[in-house]
Formats: sequence, C-alpha cells, structure tokens
Amino acid sequence: MKSVFFYCSVVITSLVLLSSCGKETVKPAPVKPDTTVTPPSESRYLTQAIETNAFIKGNLLTPYGNYRINTTTTENTAYEWYNVSQIYADAAMVAAGDKNYLASMHKTFDWMKNMWDKNDPNGGYFAAANLDGANAGGDKYVDDNGLTGMVYLDCYDLADNDRKADYLEAAKKAANWMMHSGLWDDTHGGGFWWSTAKQNKPTQTNGLAMQLFLRLYKITGETYYRDWAVSIHNWLNSKMYDSNTGLYIWMYDSAGKHTEIFAYDNAIMLEAFLIWKDVMNDNAYLGKAQAIGNAMNKTLWDKGYNVYIFNTKDIRVTPAWCGWASQAMIKLYEADKNTAWLSYAKGNIDAINNVLRSTANKGYYQFAGLNGAGRYTNMEGVDQAWMQRIQAMLSKYK
Repeated sequence: MKSVFFYCSVVITSLVLLSSCGKETVKPAPVKPDTTVTPPSESRYLTQAIETNAFIKGNLLTPYGNYRINTTTTENTAYEWYNVSQIYADAAMVAAGDKNYLASMHKTFDWMKNMWDKNDPNGGYFAAANLDGANAGGDKYVDDNGLTGMVYLDCYDLADNDRKADYLEAAKKAANWMMHSGLWDDTHGGGFWWSTAKQNKPTQTNGLAMQLFLRLYKITGETYYRDWAVSIHNWLNSKMYDSNTGLYIWMYDSAGKHTEIFAYDNAIMLEAFLIWKDVMNDNAYLGKAQAIGNAMNKTLWDKGYNVYIFNTKDIRVTPAWCGWASQAMIKLYEADKNTAWLSYAKGNIDAINNVLRSTANKGYYQFAGLNGAGRYTNMEGVDQAWMQRIQAMLSKYK
C-alpha cells in the first residue's frame, strides 16, 4: 500500500500512486450489548455494491481479467494491491450470496501470477506490471504480500473444492516470501520493513503479516507460522502501541518514531486480535479488539460528520483507508453481536457515499475534506474495490 506515506501532499510516480454529513445522520449509542439485528429483505447497500461493480467493469476491467489503476492518469498499469483488493471485493459478493462473482474472482487470481517474481527463489509479488502482465518489477512490499495472502484465504473459504488448494498454496507462497525476504531484522527492535527498499517499519505492514501467519497456523497446524505471529505481536505491542490512546501509531523510520494514528492501521490490528482470539483460543483478545474499537471511536471518529478520519494529522475522508474501519466494525459485530458496532460501520459508509460517490456514474473519488471540500477528481480502482466490499459485507445486516 504504497500511497500511505504521501498523505500530506499526494504524489504520483510511475510505480506509486498517492498515494459532509452522511445521508442519514448516525449518532451511535454507547457500546453496550445488543444482539438484535433484522436482516433486510433487500439491502440498499447490496444495490450500491452492485452499482459500484458495474462502474468497475465499465471503466477499469481489462480484457485480461485484471484492473487498471484509475480512470484518468494511469490507465496502462496495474497495481498489485489494487487488483487483489478487487478479488477481495468479489469474494464479499460471493459471501453475500452471489456465486456469479466466483468467475471474476478466479480470473483475476489467475492473472496475478504475472506479478510473481519468477527470478527470486522465494518469489514475492511485485508492486506493479503492465496490463497484459508484462514487465512486473520494482520493489516488493510486505503489506502487499500480507494482504494478498489474507485475500486468498478469504477466497479459500469461499471457493469450490476444485480451486481451494490453489488459493491456499498461493497464500502459503506469499507468507514464505515474507519469512525468507530478509525484511525482518533488529532495526528498531524487530518488525518487518515496509518494502525491499527498507524505508520504514509501519503498523499496517506488520499487522497484516500477523493476520496471515495466524490464519495459516490455524489451517495448516505448522508451528512456525504461530511463532512468526507471536514475534510480530510482541514487537507491535512493545514498539507501536500508544497507551495514551489505546491505539497503534504509524511507523518507525530513520528519523525515529512517527506517532500519527491511522484508521486503517487500527482496523487491521482490531481484526488481527479477533483472529488471535479464534486461533489461539484466547477470549481475552475479544476484549482487546473491543478496546481498540472503542478507542477508534474516541480518537478517529468525527462526531460532527459521522465518519472515520484518515489519520490524526490529516482530517480527510478516503474510501479505501477510511472504509477499512467499517470492515473492522462489521467483523467485531460478527464476533460479539453488539449492534452498536454496525452503527459505526453504517455511518462511516453513509458519509463516504455522501461526500465521495458520484451521483452520475456511481464511482468514488479518492479524497475530500469531511464536508466535501477539496474533493479530488481521480477515481482509483482500489477505492471502488473497497466500497464494493464493505457495502456487500454490510448488506447482510442493514
């Protein structure tokens, strides 16, 4: 996820891009037990997810089965995490009950083989390639590979038996590259570097790696996955946890500690603790996940606009990175059945729709102020993917 480090002034390079009130005013109640949910007979969020997918197919889908970066400036290149996010989005549609999305999910998965480093014995996914799959290259990112592995395991859960092994093997290969990449070292006391360029060690990179190793340990029983997860867990809690907010900070780099707090970093950590609870059979981690959720709603939720902010030093809204918080809240609801989390997930999605969704073509713009001021004109593929995904997820409950 290259673009996060350009949040102050968005910069576009050849390989690295970037990178209001809701329609319904949502005043989430204090988080207390409530197990009442009446699933809608026909969810407007599923309708909006379908509309988003139609925009994607009409504007970003290529004949190769993958997706271009955006609709404006970078039409001839594919980014790794943009494409895997679209696989994630299609998986959410399958999980919501529409198996027709299995075909596009599988086709993009098959195209992703073009981005694998075939000259490195350990492989790893490159960050970018031509639309036809040629010229994959540049740096390799731990967060890209970690997210990719998690997406593939989501597909593993949903795929028919004839494709399950393919997804599991691909997730294991991504984890294997991470383990043998040399990107975990003693600098800053441990942790994975963001990429092969070794610029910094962020929370999101390590949180995604922790998620992947935990899930692979659960599926395979191989204890080395557990050991990696424990090492990452310990590093994150010793180096990245901010006891004042109860949240996780951004990163370490050559300048030292960066204490900005991002919505999606903490969404990733919340999800990691939910996975830890299930894999390690430790119910205390449900409480830890709930604590992160409450802390996010104290520090990162804007009560005036009912939306999660990008980070504590950049008070804007953006679909993928702010939307990730809705995914975390939905998963937290699925773990403890407290509908208050769904109120936050829904309010956040409503605000993003109000500020960043085009009423003309149903696509999503990349960034805006909370009231819509300064809205960008570009529509990034990853933002479309995440809005398709989180609305499909919410449609099961709202």
